[in-house]
Amino acid sequence: MGDLPNGFTAFGGIAPGSESAADAIRRARAEEAAAAAKAKSDKSGAQRSSSDAGARSAYGAGAQRDSYASRDAYVQRESGAYRGSGAAQTVSSQASQRKSNSAYLWSTVADASPARDVGAFDKDELDRLSGIERRWAWVEIDKSAIRHNVADVRRHMASRTRLMAVVKADGYGHGAVEVSKAMLGAGADRLAVSNVDEAIDLRKAGISVPILILAQPPAATIPLLLAYNIVPSIYTPEFAIAYAEAADLHGMKAPYHLAINTGMNRIGVRHDDVIEFLYQVNFHRALELEGTYTHFATADGSETLDFQIQTKHFLEAIANMQAAGFPPGLVHAANSAATYRYPDVHFDMVRCGLALYGFHPCRETRDIADLRPAMSVYARITDTRTVPMSEGVSYGLHYRSPGSVKICTVPIGFANGLRRSLSGNLDFIMGGRYYHQVGNICMDQCMFEVDLRSSATRERIDPQIGDLVTIVGSQGIAEVTIDEMAAKLGTIQYEVAIGLSQGMERVYV
Repeated sequence: MGDLPNGFTAFGGIAPGSESAADAIRRARAEEAAAAAKAKSDKSGAQRSSSDAGARSAYGAGAQRDSYASRDAYVQRESGAYRGSGAAQTVSSQASQRKSNSAYLWSTVADASPARDVGAFDKDELDRLSGIERRWAWVEIDKSAIRHNVADVRRHMASRTRLMAVVKADGYGHGAVEVSKAMLGAGADRLAVSNVDEAIDLRKAGISVPILILAQPPAATIPLLLAYNIVPSIYTPEFAIAYAEAADLHGMKAPYHLAINTGMNRIGVRHDDVIEFLYQVNFHRALELEGTYTHFATADGSETLDFQIQTKHFLEAIANMQAAGFPPGLVHAANSAATYRYPDVHFDMVRCGLALYGFHPCRETRDIADLRPAMSVYARITDTRTVPMSEGVSYGLHYRSPGSVKICTVPIGFANGLRRSLSGNLDFIMGGRYYHQVGNICMDQCMFEVDLRSSATRERIDPQIGDLVTIVGSQGIAEVTIDEMAAKLGTIQYEVAIGLSQGMERVYV
């Protein structure tokens, strides 16, 4: 039996009752020999042949069936990380042994629950492993950049004007709770979200400032609005009355903001129907009109006619409300672009989202605003290989190696917002230098190319597994921005930012 490896030599601790693959084979062989000896003593050739075949079948088929019957209990041991379950008979396939001496398949027969027992490992220690250590790809959010951007927006506002920070879509992918706290600490007065769940998350995080939902939520959420002190937008009489009735039943008020449609035609009471709407709902004693707003469709555009028309409609609606005896409360309309470009529409409050995360809403603001992107994305190299000339890389093999290059893999792909349509059309940064991404971007991995040749003006680079790569951000004078990615994709920055936050650890600095 000396030709068989123990099978447990790579492990520091083995669960009691476990049996190595080699021991299982030894036992099966011993049983086979015993059966053969018994058959020989009975002097029956036919019985001996049958016993031999039966013993071989017991090991070759029966034991293997027992092993694979609990297939879902298989866990793989790689790089010294063993996850098994106690009191289990373990069989390792010969094919697996041939493939790698460091990878073993474990099958649990007595207990089919996968990875139920971490064995000799300290579970608390395992749980303390950060997301960056578990996976070499992460998003970094610079809260000092958030605070700087709030201050820059504030610099363009009158001191009496309030700032409502828009933190919908999980803070545009930056993490709503953390960025809300940073924005409020830097001078924001209120928050805006897109739905009830987003508002409740902020309340559960201890945020107590007024929160506005920038839409009218389903009527079923009315108890949640009242319980968590969340202010809805309203633009239908049915919702307004149902909301007021529920509040009155509990001896509460029902504050709301009236959304007016001045031309974007997404939500809101049409600008010339506002007075009729208010007559329908204003009688209810619980309703409180806390604010009135509209949303500009073209404040970021070079043409201003539509913006001027919307502004005119909104001003007329506000004037009509005041003339009819309906105080509009807090009047607000300006998004990020309008905040920087059109001070005349700041009114009582501005609603900024994009600018607070460091993105310019349009070309015209680049000479006005001093904004700093808060999001960076990093990864570490998980594989390097020299690919011979003319061999391909990634799905479709559309990229072919020119020779004298090393192909490096990082664990980020389109499942993490690095869109597949960017394949071959962007650069990463390593050591302050640009390196071109090559091959199709995969679901959770992608590759880039490093030229191994050196010259009088360029030092030879030899990247290694674990080296840091900047996907979005800057190193020295080299910079990759979400703005550039958005331009290549023909979309807007926050679509890219929201996507890049998926499936990766966020780190706040």
